[in-house]
Amino acid sequence: MQQMFFDTIVVGSGLAGLTAAYYASKEGKVALVTKSQLDTSNSYYAQGGIAAVVADEDSTELHVHDTLVAGRGLCEQDSVEILVSEGRHCIKELIKLGMEFDKDADGNILLGLEGGHSKRRILHAGGDATGKQLTSFMLELVKAQKNITTIASAAVFDLLVSDGKLSGVRAIDFTKNEQFLIKSNSCILATGGLSRVYSRTTNPHTATGDGISLAYNAGANIEDMEFVQFHPSALAAEGKDAYLISEAVRGEGAWLLNDKGERFMKDLHPLADLAPRDVVAFAIYQQMNRQKTGNVFLSLKHLDANKIKSRFSNIYNKLKEFGYDMTEDLLPVAPAAHYMVGGVKTDMNGETSVKGLFACGELASTGVMGANRLASNSLLECLVFGKRAGQKACKEEGTAIKETDFPAFKVDDSRENFYMEIKNKVADIMSRNVGIVRNAKLLKEALSEIENLKQKIGSDYNLEYSELRAWQTVEVCELIARAALLREESRGGHIREDFRKENADWCLHIVFEKDAETKFIPLRK
Repeated sequence: MQQMFFDTIVVGSGLAGLTAAYYASKEGKVALVTKSQLDTSNSYYAQGGIAAVVADEDSTELHVHDTLVAGRGLCEQDSVEILVSEGRHCIKELIKLGMEFDKDADGNILLGLEGGHSKRRILHAGGDATGKQLTSFMLELVKAQKNITTIASAAVFDLLVSDGKLSGVRAIDFTKNEQFLIKSNSCILATGGLSRVYSRTTNPHTATGDGISLAYNAGANIEDMEFVQFHPSALAAEGKDAYLISEAVRGEGAWLLNDKGERFMKDLHPLADLAPRDVVAFAIYQQMNRQKTGNVFLSLKHLDANKIKSRFSNIYNKLKEFGYDMTEDLLPVAPAAHYMVGGVKTDMNGETSVKGLFACGELASTGVMGANRLASNSLLECLVFGKRAGQKACKEEGTAIKETDFPAFKVDDSRENFYMEIKNKVADIMSRNVGIVRNAKLLKEALSEIENLKQKIGSDYNLEYSELRAWQTVEVCELIARAALLREESRGGHIREDFRKENADWCLHIVFEKDAETKFIPLRK
């Protein structure tokens, strides 16, 4: 088996992984491993923008307040303050390095408005291509670093822990169908989200939560898994994948309408169509139930068509492919699984409960998202905590890997159908039983069906790769359903129709650790 050594391994090439690799490379050799290509990630497809305090009429206090309100009492305030205060400095640093955000004719940065924000503070680049522009910019910085070696088309499938400390990883090279070993002082997981475990989602096919499973089986704490955010406005075109229509579209004045042409959000929340995402997604869910239809509508017909085409050129052109003109047509939209709010529990430097193992980006639960992510805070979290994780991880001291006869591990293409069968079954279960609205009966049914799938796969963690992927996907879904069953209240993105009210007694985090009792942890003081 091929063996390599790096000071730090970064797994994942989204904005968080690229940021972590860039800063870790300042003090050591870094391996950047990604299971697809370097430009495939949720970050890359992010349309809306990145939230930061750059305007004179805005303040860090307001941004902190908006984040705490959206998080429904489960945000850790110290983490939020780090996000907001250091976030503005990260943006300024990027601009000095050459990152260009959209500006007006006078050279001032254009700022958008999104749900839950009290001020215009959303920076964007390329109109509605902020994720692509920002990730591509960081990717060029990473490529220029001599200390970073990129390993694409390779998947980490095992984290090696010796005496309670990360000592390396096992991975498989898809181009050679061979496993290899990387010894390292530290590893930063930045594998992104998990929303592809649902049938209707805005995420790329790589977002299946494998990083959660890796961390869980290495002994790390997993937190707040019941909170999966559903984006309110994904195109609902029959026979097509959900296509995200950015919240920034509503920020520029688009209206949500029911089948009678009524603006139903006006009477439900002071911010109307720009209420926090959990509020809007649930309101759309209720409208669809009343109408007995699969969607509501998004209307931009009252807005300046030329401005919309310029501001949202990518969305406009994509919708044309679906047969819609977003300046003239009513757009059918419905919620779709979009963002994992919880994840691998970390401290404020991204370190997990396993020494030397770090996590950042959507994978991580840093304390900033609470029960519901504030729009466009995600890219900011990638920058702030990716940087912190990189700077801390590169200072770790190593632990020798214990000599072990590792079993052979291969990709068997003939087993890909087995993986897809399991993935489709569990996506049906999650969409039917663990969606926007849940109850005890549905959740217990989901857990029973998930257990049956686990028995079908087997329990050996050294399975063939397609079988292992199936196991990881099912395991992640089990964690979501378990947490959702335990939390007997409605809060943020977790709505229980059998416990409709928010309960102050549940102002705590549900934390899982493999082979240990579930922990219920109150917020930090």
